[in-house]
Amino acid sequence: MAKYLLLKHYRGAPAAVNDVPMDQWSPEEISAHVQYMNDFAARLEKTGEFVDGQALAPEGAWVRYDGEGRPPVTDGPFAETKDLIAGWMIIDVDSYERAVELAGELSAAPGAGGKPIHEWLEVRPFLSAPPTITE
Repeated sequence: MAKYLLLKHYRGAPAAVNDVPMDQWSPEEISAHVQYMNDFAARLEKTGEFVDGQALAPEGAWVRYDGEGRPPVTDGPFAETKDLIAGWMIIDVDSYERAVELAGELSAAPGAGGKPIHEWLEVRPFLSAPPTITE
């Protein structure tokens, strides 16, 4: 089994087919979307492929170390970056092909008008070992 991170982006990914921002959805459309996500996770829990998942708020900040004895520096977030993550799910599957299959299914979550979003999801494998250094 291999673990993969499925990332949902607020922005930065190619535009989805049903590209209506969630803040313009009705409460019923939001509920249907969340229910789809919960049902998807529950089904994967039964197959042992679900590890964890969460939705994330759009607020946040960049933080970096600024030297010994100094407080961390914060800034942002910057809406123009490609790093605004809307949510994530960790799956543990037999193959990359299965990870892609599940990401494709998750992409069909309903959005505005109850139609599938067809949003792009980023599929990232977890490292199974530290990267090797070649000289």
